[in-house]
Amino acid sequence: MRALKHGTMRAHVALALAALVLTGDALQPALAGGFNYKDALTKTIIFLEAQRSGKLPPNNRVKWRGDSGLEDGKLANVDLTGGYYDAGDNVKYGLPLAFTVTTLAWTALAFKPELRSAKELDHVYEAIRWGTDYLLKCAARKKKLWVQVGDPNLDHQCWVRPENMKAPRTLYEIDEKTPGTEIAAETAAAFAASSMVFRHDKAYSRALLNKAKLLFLFAKSHQGSYDGECPFYCSYSGFNDELLWAATWLYLATKRQVYADFITHEAISSSVAEFSWDLKFPGAQVLLAEFNMTSGGGAQNFKTQADNFVCAVLPDTAFHQVYITPGGVIHLRDGANTQYVTSTAFLFVVYSDLLLRTGQDVMCGNQPIRPERLREFARQQMDYLLGANPRSSSYVVGFGANSPTQPHHRGASTPVLPPGYDVNCGLSFGEWFAPDRPNPNELTGAIMGGPDKDDKFVDKRANSSYTEPCTYINSLAIGPLAALAERGPKLVATH
Repeated sequence: MRALKHGTMRAHVALALAALVLTGDALQPALAGGFNYKDALTKTIIFLEAQRSGKLPPNNRVKWRGDSGLEDGKLANVDLTGGYYDAGDNVKYGLPLAFTVTTLAWTALAFKPELRSAKELDHVYEAIRWGTDYLLKCAARKKKLWVQVGDPNLDHQCWVRPENMKAPRTLYEIDEKTPGTEIAAETAAAFAASSMVFRHDKAYSRALLNKAKLLFLFAKSHQGSYDGECPFYCSYSGFNDELLWAATWLYLATKRQVYADFITHEAISSSVAEFSWDLKFPGAQVLLAEFNMTSGGGAQNFKTQADNFVCAVLPDTAFHQVYITPGGVIHLRDGANTQYVTSTAFLFVVYSDLLLRTGQDVMCGNQPIRPERLREFARQQMDYLLGANPRSSSYVVGFGANSPTQPHHRGASTPVLPPGYDVNCGLSFGEWFAPDRPNPNELTGAIMGGPDKDDKFVDKRANSSYTEPCTYINSLAIGPLAALAERGPKLVATH
């Protein structure tokens, strides 16, 4: 069964990123870590293509995947085809899907030169649009949002690839009577961030931004947590982080004072030690850190809170909170723990670029932390996933030494079957889930959930807390890998 995954908790748009420093052939392994970051980057993006639902395009690079979920939405006479399966099963969950899109859009904005140099920018654009096209369908009606396709309890009774799934494609929605502030606000953030990515397509960008505005207003006006995605995606942190996150992206996309006013006078912010699909505070704080804006009536300074996130993570500060394994990787909890590894690496690289651009340090009390330290830690975290760990093994499928062969993933672990093949659900687990053998299809670029707190990892698909990949692990890995591939291991950029 799939792992339970949960969380704990007027200026210019300053996302201009550095020009890159290229040394040598980008296709050669980077010397410091000995890793081919360009190859890792490419494969990390390919994994997202393996998670696509709907009718696949002719340029589909994952040849063992086929069309799936072609009748999604039919139960309500709507078209909800497309989008992404979040992990190893066949359900489309709105909250992690929208967060995947938001972070992909941020990646495209923050690492555009690096992605273009690596010839991956178009692939990232395609990945974003695969998500936004679907989310636009979900948000087609005002004050209503389709937030999930598929009943996870029924889905989990059959180990079957999405092309041959049999469970009813149950539909879930939020509206004025059934609010879901977290999902509405996260989807607004995804639309707002993506509208900035697609400004070259004015009509599409405008459509995204208009939906973002409407969904933010809906989220703010009809407040309440939606628990329909529990126990798989319970928002333990509440919805204040999503409201701040969405307002931040809308402010960056529009520069309108109404969103600045919400951020400074209405939004609630907090210092936390985690950035994830459930907890967005550090992401918003990093985005707002240079705008001299505050929240809570001036009590909360976003630069200070972004610093607090860094201070809580780095092991060499007096404010360190986050557990680091003996091998040197972040460990917050079992169950897709590598999402915190890639999210931290992402924020550290983005924040270090901002600090260098503005000539600032992180302040941990009276202790200044130079931006270079953030970059060093980010590289260490990514190198751990690529093989610089006590096991000397990669956590990325199809990359590096001794990479995983049994991801907890239905499509990868099930052989390609003819369309319409009638799978015997009672026998499916014995045939394809239980056997101790490599998956017949390589889930290229999938980043495993990772090791336990002692750096131990067992490559078995039944070990789902450690072997199940997720779209949002990969969406946040793309930026750091692009920086490593194009700037070099020290992540040095010029301005």
